[in-house]
Amino acid sequence: MRVGFIGLGVMGYPMAGHLVKAGFDVTVYNRTTSKAKRWADEFGSSFASSVADCVANADVVAVCVGNDDDVKQMTTSELGALEFMKPGSILVDHTTTSAVLSEQLEAFAELKNVHFMDAPVSGGQAGAENGVLTIMCGGEQSTFDALQPVFNAYAKSSVLMGRAGQGQRAKMVNQICIAGVLTGLSEGLLLAQKSGLDIPSLVNCLKNGAAGSWQMENRAETMAQDKYDFGFAIDWMIKDLGFCLDEADRLGMSLPLAKQTIENYQELSENGEGRSDTSVLMKAIAKTALDK
Repeated sequence: MRVGFIGLGVMGYPMAGHLVKAGFDVTVYNRTTSKAKRWADEFGSSFASSVADCVANADVVAVCVGNDDDVKQMTTSELGALEFMKPGSILVDHTTTSAVLSEQLEAFAELKNVHFMDAPVSGGQAGAENGVLTIMCGGEQSTFDALQPVFNAYAKSSVLMGRAGQGQRAKMVNQICIAGVLTGLSEGLLLAQKSGLDIPSLVNCLKNGAAGSWQMENRAETMAQDKYDFGFAIDWMIKDLGFCLDEADRLGMSLPLAKQTIENYQELSENGEGRSDTSVLMKAIAKTALDK
C-alpha cells in the first residue's frame, strides 16, 4: 500500500515515520521543503515538492496540518490533494477541525470518486512518537476497515464513531474532558501544595484510584514544578475548544466549563504562554484560588 502523508509537524513527522517502519511505501509533503527532506533522510523514504507529486500514486493520503484553512489548502484548492488523487483511493484527515469541514470534505471527495475518513487523533506528541495514539473516526465502515493496517502503525486504538463529522465531534468531547480534568487537577494540586503534601507521593497514592487520569500520571508533578513545555500548545487548545463552543451553539446548548477554560487559555496566551502545554491552566486557576 502506497501512502502520501501531508504535514510534518510534531504529530505528522513521527506518524509518517511509523508508517515507513511498518513497511509502507511512503511519500511526504510539507510546506517547508527542508523539513520534508530531513524526514526522508531520517527514514530512508521519499519526499515530494508538491501536493500533486505526493498523492498521485497513493492508495491512502493522510493529512495532518494546523486548522480548517490549512486542510482546505491541502485538499480542496486547485493545487490540493483531491485534484490529483486516483479514483478509489482514500483521503484521511487527522487534523482537528470543525465537524462541518469534515462533512464538506466527504461530499467533495465523493465528487472525485475518492473515499474519505474523518480521523482526528488524541495522545499528543508523546503518543505520536511512541505510536500509541487514539483515533476517533467518522466515515464508512468499509473505509475504516481498509485503513486498519495504516492506523495500526501509529495508534493503539481506532474507533468508528459514525458518519463523517462524528470523529471530530468525538474529539470535541475529548478536549472538553481534558479541560475538566486539568481544572480539577490544578485546584487539587494547589490545595496539596498549601497543605504541605509531598506531590510525588500524592500522585503515587491517587493515580490508581478513582481520581487517576493520564493528566495526573503524566503532568501533575511537572505542574507542581511549574514546568509547562510538554507538547500540545494552548494556542491549539484554544482552536479546539472554539470548535466545541461553535458546535454547542449550533445545538442550542451551553458549555460553561469549556467557555471558562478557553477564556483562561486566551488570557495566558496574551501573556506569552501561547506555546506552553495545556497543563499551564494551573497558572490561571492559581490566580483565582490563591487570591484570598
